[in-house]
Amino acid sequence: MKITTREMIFTALFAALTAIGAFIKIPIGAVPITLQFLFTALAGIMLGSRLGALSQLLYVIIGLLGIPVFASGAVGLNAVISPSFGYLIGFVLGAYVIGKVTESSRKAGFVRLFTACILGMIVIYLIGVPYLYLIIKNVMGKNINFSSVLKTGFIVFLPGDLTKCIIAAALGAKIVSVLKKAA
Repeated sequence: MKITTREMIFTALFAALTAIGAFIKIPIGAVPITLQFLFTALAGIMLGSRLGALSQLLYVIIGLLGIPVFASGAVGLNAVISPSFGYLIGFVLGAYVIGKVTESSRKAGFVRLFTACILGMIVIYLIGVPYLYLIIKNVMGKNINFSSVLKTGFIVFLPGDLTKCIIAAALGAKIVSVLKKAA
């Protein structure tokens, strides 16, 4: 995989934006509300599947190496056993899915980008919620049922994440065409 200097810069930029998004948070439980999904979605839209996923993987690797960039406050390999780590894994795959849907169309209109963001969000939840359940139940040893985890790890985030999908799709619809012309 050959990456140009421009692509490296944009990939690093979205990794940094995702890290910044982790610090803009509302602590509500085991997993805080953050702006990370907004930057994950924008990475997929603007960088495409391959580089969007790479930017999120870079973000996760930076945190696993010990730099405190995760919203949970976990540092290094300890982050793997934090309840929110499944969402971080989901960011990588979510950005990939969003990028794939975006790449499959010649014109990146609002509806197409919004659909891509929704699909990416679903992927993130499909990984994050079960991981949250497993960590809370098996690692933290708390007696919790899956429906409670759905409430605290999915339903509470849904309105904000749908809003982030709207914002990402609106920004993407304006910016993607400009980026394609500049490339």
